[in-house]
Amino acid sequence: MAPPVTSVTGGDVTDYSDTGEEDTTQQTYWVNWRFFLCALWILIAVVVSLVSICKNEGFCKSRNMSKEVCQQETAGTVYMEDTWKSSCKCVHPGFLLCYRLIAFCVLLTLITSDIIANSPSVFYFYTEWTFTLVTIYFGLASLMSVYGCCHGSEAMGNGVADIGSSDPERGTYIRQDGRTAGFWGYTFQILYQTCAGAVTLTDAVFWLVIYPFLLEKDFKLNLLIICMHTVNAGCFLGDLIFNNLQFPFFRIAYFLLWTCIFVFFQWIFHTRLSKEWPYPFLDISSDYAPLWYLGVGLLHLPCFGTMALIAKTKQCCLSRTHSSYSSAMG
Repeated sequence: MAPPVTSVTGGDVTDYSDTGEEDTTQQTYWVNWRFFLCALWILIAVVVSLVSICKNEGFCKSRNMSKEVCQQETAGTVYMEDTWKSSCKCVHPGFLLCYRLIAFCVLLTLITSDIIANSPSVFYFYTEWTFTLVTIYFGLASLMSVYGCCHGSEAMGNGVADIGSSDPERGTYIRQDGRTAGFWGYTFQILYQTCAGAVTLTDAVFWLVIYPFLLEKDFKLNLLIICMHTVNAGCFLGDLIFNNLQFPFFRIAYFLLWTCIFVFFQWIFHTRLSKEWPYPFLDISSDYAPLWYLGVGLLHLPCFGTMALIAKTKQCCLSRTHSSYSSAMG
């Protein structure tokens, strides 16, 4: 998402004392039914997300189960080899490594250019939060791929170019290592699915809501703005297609928490300084604010669901391809 002000990726933030708008540092701005209803939506999202994580996440379950039960695969289980393997046997893990390194360099260059062009104040906006998160994801993804290419084949006693056989149900490799991921593996998986929803929400809201309806008529796009709202999703989609990571739907909880953290940041910031909101639908002074908060919250479902559908479609296509190949060979 991007601000409906002079610069979409940053720029000056208007002081309300000069515009006649409500002062957000005043108690009356916050103590009203609108804020309490918006806070209720956020509280419900946080509670539901935390309950879902505790109930389904692999590292949470392992603390409360016996060793035998923990060894059984669940939706929340993350395996170390999935962090660096490619989705298809014909795609060498080295290719995935190169892709991730290139994506990391491109994204790092763009976010650095944005900061230089508009100052560090760009981090006032959700766009830069998400773009930075995706950049961090590709940095960690590159490290995971380096580890896999250097040590993966040795750990499994097989050649990297011929790691295992295909699983007809998933259309991908049969898991051979069987080691569950540690802290960094789970962190990587969580980043992956948080980015999936966040990049979709960021770009969808900008191109479908902010750009056509909320920006000034004389606003003109430039190359940096276009890149900041397209390249992140493009790079991520490529990684989603090539990687071997699973996409359990319960991890939408992390995506919700990510957005809630941004909202909390904005609320705290505006209790201290009366500045223009980065997005008009965050302004609590409007009687429609609770509807805006609820609507944007519900928008997380189709945004995350779109990426989940793409991931499922990828697995189905790979499974069919493998079945056709097996029939032809048989």
